Amino acid sequence: MSGTLFDHVWDRHRILEDGGETLLYVDLHLLHEVTSPQAFAGLEAHGRPVRQPARALALFDHNVPTVGQEDGIAAVADPQARAQLTRLVENSTRYGIERFDMGDPRNGIVHVVAPEQGRTHPGMTIVCGDSHTSTHGAFGALAFGIGTTQIEHVLATQTLRLRKPKTMRVNVTGALPAHLSAKDLALGILRAIGVGGGLGHAIEFTGPAVRALSMEGRMTLCNLAVEMGARAALIAPDETTFAYLRGRPGAPQGDEWDRQVAHWRTLASAPDASFDREVEVDAAGLRAMVTWGTNPSQVVAVDEALPDPRATTDPLDRAAQERALAYMGLSPGQPIAGLPIDRVFIGSCTNSRIEDLRAAADVVRGRRVAAGVGAMIVPGSGLVRQQAEDEGLADIFIAAGFEWREPGCSMCVGMNPDRLAPGQRCAATSNRNFENRQGAGGRTHLMSPAMAAAAAIAGRIIDVAAL
Repeated sequence: MSGTLFDHVWDRHRILEDGGETLLYVDLHLLHEVTSPQAFAGLEAHGRPVRQPARALALFDHNVPTVGQEDGIAAVADPQARAQLTRLVENSTRYGIERFDMGDPRNGIVHVVAPEQGRTHPGMTIVCGDSHTSTHGAFGALAFGIGTTQIEHVLATQTLRLRKPKTMRVNVTGALPAHLSAKDLALGILRAIGVGGGLGHAIEFTGPAVRALSMEGRMTLCNLAVEMGARAALIAPDETTFAYLRGRPGAPQGDEWDRQVAHWRTLASAPDASFDREVEVDAAGLRAMVTWGTNPSQVVAVDEALPDPRATTDPLDRAAQERALAYMGLSPGQPIAGLPIDRVFIGSCTNSRIEDLRAAADVVRGRRVAAGVGAMIVPGSGLVRQQAEDEGLADIFIAAGFEWREPGCSMCVGMNPDRLAPGQRCAATSNRNFENRQGAGGRTHLMSPAMAAAAAIAGRIIDVAAL
């Protein structure tokens, strides 16, 4: 194969080009309750069917409560949320789209469930009405978040019109220190290139530190590529990918598995492939990372102090830092370590898989959550929750004083009952720390599951290695 992995997948799905845009065939369309109702309403208004319902999967995640899911939609108190969930049931039933209902152990966060079910394959094109669809690029798939009009277009035609992004390679050299995770790597890259560093590009992550990541870690890294401004992210599939997919419900079986793996092995950028932009990051130089501000690139190592905006020459950056410090209730030069926290949230499509829960359990085993700290664990799917219970992880969390919840987006997005109160400070494993993201006036510090677990035990931000 010549060219980049991105070019190869793009070209295999290209139908036609028109006016600077490409019409791409879509292999998998993931749906959830928040962004799909208007799209289905558009289909209904024009009398159009869903073109290929077998290539869609509907899930409940953003609006669902993380307690009482056995009661189904009746457990949802908010009338708008309940209406959106009800519409997803009606629309998926009407158009013959497979759906995992609330309370079904297969249900959960869309970007956790599709890989877990083996629906995400190398070389696929995947779309969803959610910006963190880039997560699926961990498998060598080309995955885009799309808007409501585009959702309707995909439902009606199984195609998507896009302008072709530029390509960018982020090569991660060296080895990630043993106590660090993919979340620390992603935050380190964000610190290096900023939230606009990948703007207009599809990023391919390469290098020994990326190859050493598990599939869970690769999904975390690709999940956060959208916070770098990227349109999509990819990691070339390898033996780690194939081992993860083997035997899952949606994976190929028998002889077809062997045929597909033989094809997947060809999905890699050529050694002489040319990228529009290249960046190199040294994994060995990273430390445990924590966000201090209100965008995911406002990051410091846990042993560092907060920046002083007066040292910034760019007036826009200076203003952004000043606003972030004011919103977060912080001061220039203040150490990030030792900052008291009120809440801990371990979950989201970034860090709610079994590997993430194991990392957190390793930290809290035999310890107790600090007095006055509200800490919660929200598995990414019912199957993750079940596995964590089978492994005894849930018992560890409950004994330590964590709330053990049911799957959903939960506090990541603040569209359900799990929210911060104004002024509360949260150690979170999610992907965004925007103003009001986790609740009006809430203050979010992004970090790894191990770091969030350590913060719960200490009652303050602390280097997990020092706990």
